[in-house]
Amino acid sequence: MLDQQTIEIVKATAPVLKDHGVAITSHFYKRMFANNPEVRQFFNHTNQQRGRQPEALANAVYAAAVHIDRLEAILPAIQPALHKHQSLNIRPEHYPIVGANLLGAIQDVLGEAATPEIIEAWAKAYGVIADVFISLEKQMYADAPWIGFKPFTIAEVIEDTPEVKRFRLVANDGVVGVAIPGQYISVQARIEGEDILHHRQYSVVETTEDGYWIAPKAEGLVSNWLHEQTVGTEIPMSAPAGEFTMEDTNRPLTLVAGGIGITPLFNMAKTALRQGRSVTLLHAVRSTNLRPLGEELDELVNEGLQLITHIDEVSGCMSATQLTALDVDGHDVYTCGPTAMMETVVQTIPQARYEFFGPSAVLAKA
Repeated sequence: MLDQQTIEIVKATAPVLKDHGVAITSHFYKRMFANNPEVRQFFNHTNQQRGRQPEALANAVYAAAVHIDRLEAILPAIQPALHKHQSLNIRPEHYPIVGANLLGAIQDVLGEAATPEIIEAWAKAYGVIADVFISLEKQMYADAPWIGFKPFTIAEVIEDTPEVKRFRLVANDGVVGVAIPGQYISVQARIEGEDILHHRQYSVVETTEDGYWIAPKAEGLVSNWLHEQTVGTEIPMSAPAGEFTMEDTNRPLTLVAGGIGITPLFNMAKTALRQGRSVTLLHAVRSTNLRPLGEELDELVNEGLQLITHIDEVSGCMSATQLTALDVDGHDVYTCGPTAMMETVVQTIPQARYEFFGPSAVLAKA
């Protein structure tokens, strides 16, 4: 429990952190990677360079500060981070590293304004926040089919489109856990010429008796590396994680996918159809030969899927006009794809849930 004085100091300084949040978190990452290079493997450095990760962390720190006296209010917002931590095997010993570098970054950026009293209050607050994460993650690890990374072997590779390959990976020990439709796994890559391990998350297209199907698009360091791998290659993977999952209801299901954003939604569609639910799937792509999982989607049409494919050579996205024409009253709606497309979806269909391939953000609603 935090004392009242600490709570008041943290809340009083929250606006300052909001104003300087990205500067603090950007400096934090540089500082941490220099002081503790062993944690670099847990971060996507492309997202660092684009500013997405610092911005996401700045928003999270501000939210925690505002709600420091009732952290239960931010539990829904931190679920994506908790699942990401599970998929990366983040452990209690990593939290002091983050705390020390975050406090140091606050001090460096704010200078004399970061008085010893303020730094002490934030140190106490960080300790409480870290304990919440550690406690929740402990339960998640206890419920997972395995902890950390274990070896899988590529058993099959299919060229799906010129940009996408499908991989069937089987567990070397034969033990897998069912991925809830919408969840992902983390792949651990040891890439020649790189001085650190790299981790990337891929939606589970389907769970098999002994492993998983994934369908990465050849963009980015790890995905391009994965496209070069062949049958027989051993790849460490973590257990399924992710909170972008299909609710267990009987309501009609509408799915809106953009390009490779089909991967988490395909598993939802297939599962829902077999549960007897009505399923409509809108898939926007740039051309017919760039339609990920195209054959599999056509097969689902035979099982009752209402499939609408939209071709847009420029954006590969659905328009607000097309979305407005949909009758989705009483439907569960899920979307995944380019950020601009998902923003259009949630502005048009407020109940839509969405999934980012990267640091979480909040889409602007109408």
